[in-house]
Amino acid sequence: MTKAILSDIPRQNPCAQCGAPIPQPDWIEPGEGCVRYLWTCHACNYRFEAVAIYDEVAVEHPPLAA
Repeated sequence: MTKAILSDIPRQNPCAQCGAPIPQPDWIEPGEGCVRYLWTCHACNYRFEAVAIYDEVAVEHPPLAA
């Protein structure tokens, strides 16, 4: 994971079900033009995914071999 992504990790995101703050995501998956975050609420055990979409590519991916 790149240093820029590590420094931009969302913190204290509210749970989508109960609103309790979640300190940090369980999983971060950078992709082309987006970053996906998997969150688990320890207050109500709800799990959800959030996607951040960027105008620029978040991570450069090499072309796939044919």
